[in-house]
Amino acid sequence: MGCKLNFSETSTIARGFTNEGFERVDFSENADMYVINTCSVTDNADKRFKTIVKQAQKNNPRAFVAAIGCYAQLKPEELAAVDGVDLVLGATEKFKITDYINDLSKNDMGEVHSCEIQDADFYVGSYAIGDRTRAFLKVQDGCDYKCTYCTIPLARGISRSDTLDNVLKNASDIAAQGIKEIVLTGVNIGDYGKGEFGNKKHEHTFLDLVKALDQIDGVHRLRISSIEPNLLKNETIDFVAQSNAFVPHFHIPLQSGSDTILKMMRRRYMSDLYIDRVAQIKSAMPHACIGVDVIVGFPGETEEHFLETYHFLNALDISYLHVFTYSERDNTAAAEMNGVVPKNVRSKRSKMLRGLSVKKRRAFYESQLGSIRNVLFEGENKEGYIHGFTENYVKVKFPWNPELVNTIHQIKLTEIDEDGLVRFTFALNTVEI
Repeated sequence: MGCKLNFSETSTIARGFTNEGFERVDFSENADMYVINTCSVTDNADKRFKTIVKQAQKNNPRAFVAAIGCYAQLKPEELAAVDGVDLVLGATEKFKITDYINDLSKNDMGEVHSCEIQDADFYVGSYAIGDRTRAFLKVQDGCDYKCTYCTIPLARGISRSDTLDNVLKNASDIAAQGIKEIVLTGVNIGDYGKGEFGNKKHEHTFLDLVKALDQIDGVHRLRISSIEPNLLKNETIDFVAQSNAFVPHFHIPLQSGSDTILKMMRRRYMSDLYIDRVAQIKSAMPHACIGVDVIVGFPGETEEHFLETYHFLNALDISYLHVFTYSERDNTAAAEMNGVVPKNVRSKRSKMLRGLSVKKRRAFYESQLGSIRNVLFEGENKEGYIHGFTENYVKVKFPWNPELVNTIHQIKLTEIDEDGLVRFTFALNTVEI
């Protein structure tokens, strides 16, 4: 469940099971054991956990069910009380899950092994290979920021990083498997280098990491997942603009376009800095794709604050939005704030911003028509079409051809179809790049 970071860790934990002699099957199949790597960013993630447990029990009522991850760290006893759950492991224990399995007999009550979060001070490297085309590579974990709405520091602990040598080794291992694209992931990847060797100082910077990865043989594409605007430096933007492998795609959390709300959220920037980051990217890479995270319905967000955010985003040269409806989280400062926004108002504001996202994506796609781009084709046949993404994250479609899977071709973007995807013609020839 949850983010790309959870996905990378899930894959690593799954490989640990296969190394112990287990056979991995799809979660929808009958199995002896089900492992659920939980998320707790929103209230919906919490509720979805119970639905997934019921799905596992429906597949096999006698199966052993383990819950791990963020929700398991925050509320282990609550998860242990869910009917059907046999084992709950917290932030540090999840990577040693096979050590906690003596047999697969069902328990009357979930057994809990959960550390104090200050003990989550060591780093475990991970990467996920979800298909033949793309891998998610974890480079950092935890967060030292104290945003008032966020439980991640409580669920994952302090900011800490993988060693540069190990990141490069994992990237080389991924490339050796023929995977064309690596997505860098973490909780706060712009903070990379902190805690690299178990101390709080930065041994390397995020720019050091980017420069080193750019030299790895066999990596065709490197993509930065999400990076805080105050940690995305001009030097990094300028390097990406001329790099060998890093693509012109940035995802930068904003959360609010109102400086008043940003201060209440305890974000580490104001709206002017965000404007500057977008301008710097577009100056260096006019064709770059820029995605934005935004939260609606934060306590104290008036209609004026929301409209300030809406107009701020509407005026920015961005490409799409990820819209999150604020939900109260236990043990956060925001949950105790006045000015609670009614849920129907939160829903209305979310709908407005989702509509704006559709318009922004359409405008960005239209701006790319007629341009020559490189597309990496993915491996799924969706209703007779193969899909892929250009380096600047334009999603394209083409009649299904299995020979195109996991290949990169130069194309000319020609038109937007009724699904909002871009049609194209092969440019020059169909020889793989």
